[in-house]
Amino acid sequence: MTSLVTQALGFTRRGRLILDDVTLNFSGGQLVSLMGANGAGKTTLLRLMLGLIVPDRGRVQVNDMPLTDLSRMDRARLLSYVPQNREHLPPYDVMQVVQMGRLPHGGLTTRLSRADHDSIERAIAQLGLQDLTRRPCTALSGGEYQRVLLARALAQETPVIVLDEPLAGLDYGYQHRLMGLLSTLAQQGRLVIMTAHQPEMIYRHASHVVLLEAGRVVTLGRPRDVLEAERLSAFYEIALQHYDHGAERFFAQRDGAE
Repeated sequence: MTSLVTQALGFTRRGRLILDDVTLNFSGGQLVSLMGANGAGKTTLLRLMLGLIVPDRGRVQVNDMPLTDLSRMDRARLLSYVPQNREHLPPYDVMQVVQMGRLPHGGLTTRLSRADHDSIERAIAQLGLQDLTRRPCTALSGGEYQRVLLARALAQETPVIVLDEPLAGLDYGYQHRLMGLLSTLAQQGRLVIMTAHQPEMIYRHASHVVLLEAGRVVTLGRPRDVLEAERLSAFYEIALQHYDHGAERFFAQRDGAE
């Protein structure tokens, strides 16, 4: 089974401690949400997990192998990444960007196989991009381009998918559809790790939640145990109350609180 482990990770940038002693252990079949205020270290932690930056202390292992021992191509076959949406869109059309997800499986010079085309078409259909395949990315909205990046990651067909705020820029309907898709991928055996700021959606779909504060893990557990009003009130410094309705949990600011 796929596994991803961080062991006592520490990272400092320009003399500022970003992450300190972060130890986590995830496996296939989980949908994990990293939550925390801006500046808590979430994106840095994702980049360390992907090997895009190197920790000052500790290490990352994927399937019991140190990430530093794997080539870039090997990493790309194991881990796909959906970064936060960027303002400067690439000068390619949607199909070209999604096709890039198959590069780790064949390289730059290899022609796409039938299996490659099947993966690409499946990813495009899953994100509802069929009518946009020939549209240049520079003509897309932010939400549309976010879906293109997601489709590229799905076409890559890695056992681990890492997403940095994938719900940002998506309308409410697509947020729900995306969370349903990510939940399905986890149920099929993939490990999905994402950052998010929407406790209601995370409560419904995630299997595990990690709360990060000032670069340290303060809480790790099941959504029912972690995402509750008293804990989040202290975490976000706002007085909250929560309401359970069936499998859902909703949060609201406490009456009379400021």
